[in-house]
Amino acid sequence: MPMRRPSVHWFLPDEPDVLAGLRSQMTITVAGMDAFAAWAAGDGTAAELVRAKEHEADEARRALREALRDAFITPISPEDIFILSQLLDRILNGAKDVVREAEVMAMPPDGPMAEMAEQLREGTTHLSRAFGAIAVHGGKDSHRTATRAADDATKSARRLEKVYRQAMGSLLDLDLTAGSTYEHVREVTGRRELYRRLSRIADALVDVADRVWYAAVKEA
Repeated sequence: MPMRRPSVHWFLPDEPDVLAGLRSQMTITVAGMDAFAAWAAGDGTAAELVRAKEHEADEARRALREALRDAFITPISPEDIFILSQLLDRILNGAKDVVREAEVMAMPPDGPMAEMAEQLREGTTHLSRAFGAIAVHGGKDSHRTATRAADDATKSARRLEKVYRQAMGSLLDLDLTAGSTYEHVREVTGRRELYRRLSRIADALVDVADRVWYAAVKEA
């Protein structure tokens, strides 16, 4: 009787859940931007939470990169996952930098900064919806949800730009009298820098939204 060859079973290693890693970074970013909006609205204690969330997001991004390196297949393009994570990182980094610059200049947030920070918080929440939808294999409906959420994030950025232009214009109305020139120049220079930093975060928000569109179109 011929001997039967032992059967050979091939086992693939467990696939790392890269989308869970991306969602984790997104969740931390939303929490960080919530704290940033609270800080800009006058809660000075929220500054530490912004910094803490930025560090957490860095760790989540690092873990995602490692998972992406080990993944055999991914639900969406590895390139899209990598770039979405990279662009998302700029949002919370920018918020941390605004807090740091305001502290260095001893210049607490004002009304326009609070309005802009709220638009960033809102826009990041829209991005979270987009991230949740883009990975769902629901055909055109899920892709449509992702792109609509991305569009909503872009609209938040555009509203921020309107506040930014009004705030920058108001700086020109400061009365530079001889007796208070230094203080006024300091105020104008400091506010201009902080406003510009907030505008750059809005640019990062739009970059993420645009990449969501790109990824959704490819997967559709």
